Amino acid sequence: MQTDNKFLDDLAKLGQSAVGTLHGVKGEVEAMIRARLEHVLKDMDLVSREEFDVVSDMVKQARTENAVLEKKIAALEKALKLKKTKSSKK
Repeated sequence: MQTDNKFLDDLAKLGQSAVGTLHGVKGEVEAMIRARLEHVLKDMDLVSREEFDVVSDMVKQARTENAVLEKKIAALEKALKLKKTKSSKK
């Protein structure tokens, strides 16, 4: 933007320079905040998503196995009860 007024030209250049500087400062602040957050999260001893998924799968498998074992125990208890009633009738 060229005008005949040098003052307005200088003011426009100053504004553009300030915007560029602010953009650079914004990037630096974001980088510092990101680094600080990463440091804080690292100190919190959180699990990774992969570890969480592995443990979640293990829990699902354990629940399925528990359900199967509960059914087997119930069947064995029923068979034992029947055996006791048959032997007590004799």
